[in-house]
Amino acid sequence: MVDAYLDQIRAHADPARAAQAAAYHKADRPYLGVANPILNDLTKTWRNELDVHARVKLADALWQTNIHEGRLAAAKLLTQARIRPDEAVWELLQSWLPDFDAWAVADHACMAMQRRLTADPSRLDQVEGWTESEHMWTKRAALVATLPWTKQNHPKPDDLICRERILGWAAGYVSDRDWFIQKAVAWWLRELSKHDQQRVVNFLDKYGPAMKPFARKEAGKYLRDQSV
Repeated sequence: MVDAYLDQIRAHADPARAAQAAAYHKADRPYLGVANPILNDLTKTWRNELDVHARVKLADALWQTNIHEGRLAAAKLLTQARIRPDEAVWELLQSWLPDFDAWAVADHACMAMQRRLTADPSRLDQVEGWTESEHMWTKRAALVATLPWTKQNHPKPDDLICRERILGWAAGYVSDRDWFIQKAVAWWLRELSKHDQQRVVNFLDKYGPAMKPFARKEAGKYLRDQSV
């Protein structure tokens, strides 16, 4: 089954673009050089044609090819706000965590995870376990997959509880000197600052001195007082 869908992707392959992508992403896997807008169009068509069970099966097969564009397409295939039932989707997305090894593939999968977490915030209990992982990309995913909780201007009480919980994870990451982890903390805070500046100021007052300078600067990018 997967070969027919891969052929649709390969029809747009660009060897020169593939070589550039391989050099840029640095993950050791095949690259086809297919642009994201093309993958968006293809996976939108597939989502409309396939039921949830078939989409999960296809996404799993595409991911297992280890082709860069195959993995991006797998994630895009499952990135949708309303999926019913979605338990199999969530389980498949979690099964990919150990395979994360580069930001583009990881971030596409995390975008799909974001939809499943906002659909069922009780899944944050499982995400909290990721924060203790020795696998950096899994640990990072706990923040990237929870970015929706940075975006509410007027969060409901339950959303505020979730926000504070995730900020607690971010605080626990401050001592981790890995660049990608520091970047993820900064990304979460920067996005939150667009909607709740005071909470970010409070976080940086307490934890900013222990953050790497680039991360502290990035976190405070949109704050009115740039002295933090």
